[in-house]
Amino acid sequence: MIIFSQLFYTDNLTTMNNQEIFHVIKDPVHGTMQFTTTEDNWIKPFIDSPNFQRLRHVKQLGMGDYIFPGAVHTRFNHCIGCCYVASQIAHKIGLSEEERQLVIIACLLHDIGHGPFSHAFEDIFHRKLIRHEAWTPFFLAEYSTPEFFAAYNKRNPRHHMTEEKFLLIEEMIMHKSATKTVIADIVSSQLDSDRLDYLLRDSHFCGVTYGEFDFRWMLNCMVILDSKHGERLGITHKGVGVVEHYLMARRLMTRNIYHYQKKLALEYFLIKLLVNLADSLEDYAPFAEIKPTRLGKFLLNANTFNQKIKSAKNTEKHKQDFLEQNYANYKELSDYDVFTVVKQLAALNDSHAASQLAKRIQFRHLPKNIRLDNIDLKVAEQLLADFKRTQHDIQDWQINIIKTPHQSYTVDEDPILVLSEQQIVKPITEMSLMINAISDKSEHTAFLCIDSAILEDTRIEQITKKLTENVSTPLAS
Repeated sequence: MIIFSQLFYTDNLTTMNNQEIFHVIKDPVHGTMQFTTTEDNWIKPFIDSPNFQRLRHVKQLGMGDYIFPGAVHTRFNHCIGCCYVASQIAHKIGLSEEERQLVIIACLLHDIGHGPFSHAFEDIFHRKLIRHEAWTPFFLAEYSTPEFFAAYNKRNPRHHMTEEKFLLIEEMIMHKSATKTVIADIVSSQLDSDRLDYLLRDSHFCGVTYGEFDFRWMLNCMVILDSKHGERLGITHKGVGVVEHYLMARRLMTRNIYHYQKKLALEYFLIKLLVNLADSLEDYAPFAEIKPTRLGKFLLNANTFNQKIKSAKNTEKHKQDFLEQNYANYKELSDYDVFTVVKQLAALNDSHAASQLAKRIQFRHLPKNIRLDNIDLKVAEQLLADFKRTQHDIQDWQINIIKTPHQSYTVDEDPILVLSEQQIVKPITEMSLMINAISDKSEHTAFLCIDSAILEDTRIEQITKKLTENVSTPLAS
């Protein structure tokens, strides 16, 4: 038995009527995930590669397990789950074998570019200019080689991988398909395999029910529909209810898990730690041991990039240069690299911001979070900026406003299509009062994050009172 984190791969195979064989992965979310021998041969060369195995060490929800202790699942779990969901959809709607091969590989590799702590790590870059998607082509390029194709095709004599087919996979992952198609919808849409897996998976591991919906019934209602843009993935009218449930699950998971205040505050501390560390690594003696590490080298280069990019005219060129020069280091990074440095910094008896933040993370000294309802955010941010300029003994990271904008469903972003009882294809907003009501509605929330060490300072009490009394129009619109 080969163990895939919380997933178990076993050679106890089940035979199908047509003599195809099922390879089974036991999963806590989807139960018994079955892949045919053909599908197993399509995906195993990717799963067994070092770059994919790295995802075992990148947690799905960043610092989420500090709040929800069960949330230790990884991008590895999610990617295999997403691949399984894609295979189920592909079988249900009757895709050809070649289409099925492309779509399940694309879903398997869709998160290959994530760095430590998933989305949180992207905040170390100025204005999040470099996100995980920017690294994805570099990871994919390591598969698009004659050597990999030769080994892959030897294992898959009936379903060869070619540069042309792999380019289609990359285009689906990178949302660059020339035209939206059914297989592209399975990989990336408002009803894609990614969302269908992560809502169920994140809900399960966080120990909540917000993200649950009837996936099996949704699968049963999925069909290929003709639209003005060609064939698209959609549902029959019988699936409107489960899509309502699914979209509400996404909204509730965002508000109660992904944007949970304590989780975001800890991730803010983590990013501030890394940014402050990067700013001092070059010449701060107590950090000398960290400087030559993988993470140390990466942070030094990231800090240089951030300084240059603020005044750069050709942003895209600087970004591409950074990616090319730092990919070799980035692809080796995982959560463990960051935790190792956090532990080192926490052990230092040092007043530097990076060390102070490390102590708070290492020993889970959470900041105080105060929700800012019905305030004018621009006024609040200006008030806080003016306060920080005059209080030099209070460090910038010790008090901050964190904003969490969100939209549950957007009409313009490839609407979910429904086949009505009259066999007419309609956008789901015309079939559901609930979805129409939440469409294109921004739900903005914000909160004040205050380091617990300064909570009793009278100046903090005064500025907190000013900020919370800055009443204006509601944030939700």
